[in-house]
Order: sequence, then C-alpha cells, then structure tokens
Amino acid sequence: MACGGADTASGLCRSCASFVNADLPESTRGVFIARTVTHEFLLRLATDADLSAIATLIDASVRGLSVGIYSNEQIDSGMRFVFGADTQLIADRTYFVVEHDGAIVASGGWSRRHTLYGGDRHKSGADPLLDPRVDAARIRAFFVHPSHARRGLARMLFDACLEAARREGFAAFELGATLPGVPLYRALGFTGVERVDASLPDGVVLPIVKMTRPIDYDGG
Repeated sequence: MACGGADTASGLCRSCASFVNADLPESTRGVFIARTVTHEFLLRLATDADLSAIATLIDASVRGLSVGIYSNEQIDSGMRFVFGADTQLIADRTYFVVEHDGAIVASGGWSRRHTLYGGDRHKSGADPLLDPRVDAARIRAFFVHPSHARRGLARMLFDACLEAARREGFAAFELGATLPGVPLYRALGFTGVERVDASLPDGVVLPIVKMTRPIDYDGG
C-alpha cells in the first residue's frame, strides 16, 4: 500500500518523512532520502550486516522464480558460480534492501562500476569506475522473494536507483538480465540488445540478456 496523502517534497506523508529523516545528517535531509518508507514496506541502503539475509533472499528468489524458465541444472550452477551479493555495491552505498515486518523481502541496486552482473563469486580482478559522460550506469542484482512478487517492490528499488544515477550525471542504464527478469525490465523501459550468456566452470551455460534504457525515458 503506497504512502497516502503525500505532502512533502520527498513524496512522503509528513509522518513518514519525519521517521525517514530521523537518523540522517542535516546535510542529507531533503537531498536524497536514504530510507524510503511506505505504510507497508521500508526501503533503505544495505549494510554488511544484511549479507546473510540477502544470501537467503537470493536463494529463495532464484529457486522460486526461475522454475520452468531455467533448468534445475542451470539454477544450481547459477547459484554456485553467479548469483550472490556484490559487496562492492554495499561499500559504494548503491545497493538497497526492502523490509517487510523486519524481514528483507527484496534487494537491488545500481553501480558506477564496470561489472554487468554477478556477485563476488563471479568477479575477478579490478572493477573500475565508469565515466558518466560516456558510459551507462549498471542496474544490478534485483531479487524479490517469491511471496512478495508482483507487489511493486522492483519498481520501488528501480526508482531509487534511477534518482541516484541521474544525480551523478549518468544518462543511460545497462544490465545483464536473467531470463526470468526480462519481462520486468521490459516493463521498466529496457530493450534487449544482445545475448551475453555465461559459460560456467562446470560446463553449464546460463542465458543472460544485455538490456539498455535511457535514464530519461518517456515511458516512465
């Protein structure tokens, strides 16, 4: 249920805005709300303390929402070699979680770095910064618990990423979408440009679609 009676510059009702801003430094208030609340869900920046809960969420999301799209072999291999938290995103303060009744039920973020997809276990070497004058920011690691799918949580996460990336001067997004995620990203205005399938160490191939979208998009 969305925040009703929004009457502040942040788009939140005054009671929610007061709660959200309570633990933010004065310099941050009114610039970017790091904790966005509705009367049902709380969106905030992820911290290292969330890593265990994020890992549990990712396992449930991948296994619950990939059935019938990826084979069991692809799901198991993806969990072993690809899917997982990217701790650089947390360090960069570009990764968010959504809480419901104190439990993390969705996560996702954006990146000013080169990596297109995959958690720490999928990365090797440096992850250099992008140049917003010529490069597209990344949308990274969106996961929603199956029990909270289709409730607008991915849109909530994306809107936070959109505002942050725009503020840093990026003009476009790129992402590597799993096949279960393609319909979501199409609904968010992304267009598929090429397959960038992941050939994993055990010989399994995980289909991935590279997608792009302008930051300023007429469709939303």
